[in-house]
Amino acid sequence: MRAKHLSSTILALALAGMACAGGETGGRTALSLTGAGATFPNPVYQRWFAEYHRATGVQINYQSIGSGGGIRQFSEGTVDFGATDGPMKDEQIAALDGNVLHVPTVIGAVVITYNVPELGDTRLILDGATTVDVFLGKITRWNDRRIAALNPDAALPDANILVVHRSDGSGTTFVFTDYLSKVSEEWATNVGADKSIDWPVGLGGKGNEGVTQQVRQLEYTIGYVEFIYAESNDLGYARMVNAAGNAVAPSLASSSEAAGSAEFTPDTDFRVSITNAAGEGAYPITSFTWLLVRKDDDDTDRAVTMQSFLTWMISEEAQAIATELKYAPLPDEVVDLVRVRIEGLRASNGGT
Repeated sequence: MRAKHLSSTILALALAGMACAGGETGGRTALSLTGAGATFPNPVYQRWFAEYHRATGVQINYQSIGSGGGIRQFSEGTVDFGATDGPMKDEQIAALDGNVLHVPTVIGAVVITYNVPELGDTRLILDGATTVDVFLGKITRWNDRRIAALNPDAALPDANILVVHRSDGSGTTFVFTDYLSKVSEEWATNVGADKSIDWPVGLGGKGNEGVTQQVRQLEYTIGYVEFIYAESNDLGYARMVNAAGNAVAPSLASSSEAAGSAEFTPDTDFRVSITNAAGEGAYPITSFTWLLVRKDDDDTDRAVTMQSFLTWMISEEAQAIATELKYAPLPDEVVDLVRVRIEGLRASNGGT
């Protein structure tokens, strides 16, 4: 049947019709969505879904299982939307006949977190080359001369470094290894950037939550997590030397400056990397994170409900919630592009 764009008028009428029908259409609950994927943005997603439910009655159930799981479940059609911090590969998109739109939601920072009691409140400085060699297992002691050179006033102990990494398919891993691949030819050649890699050293933890727990519980550990996980668990995290040579802490401002390096064309699919971005104050391990939705959905109820949520998601209200939770909001020019793409979502089953 003829596909059609879901205009704002159709959207309002469809939502009103579903509400009058008690929310049941075609044997499924119309005013509900299920999603799964990235742990990186899980704190803001849970807050968004709760706020949206209070405002509209729409129930959105989300499982924080990692980006790899989100892409898999979306591709298999077992969820209404997926979520990922590492964009789908061309071959994964081709397997869906191109019927997927990456919708950027917020901008987040991945931080290098650690548990070294002797440091107290001292915030370490790390650069790309040193970080690479820690995660390659070449730097094995906390008082290694290269870490000491970056931190001459820090009380670095003569203790073994215990690396903690993700054990699941993870967009956070993609962002981190994408950064490592940009700053190290050795890493790019021998390890690479992906959601799951063969780690040279270390212990695995499932999700940002699992890595956070390992670092909290085990002394002399080092790992990588989304910024809010370190902040909310009172874990130390490093300032990183960026492409301009400046030691920069993760923040809304430094993440936004990194995002400012992104260039989008009007027909963009939004898959862009902003790690190791240029800019005097850009934090170098920064990324957009995305929801995965169908461009052309054979379920009108789902398409309408999804479009309605996405439209609210890019509103000032929703993006302000992201700011509260230490995620940088989308730049205005990205919001404008996303709005156009959301308006172009279609339903093709002939429903209202």
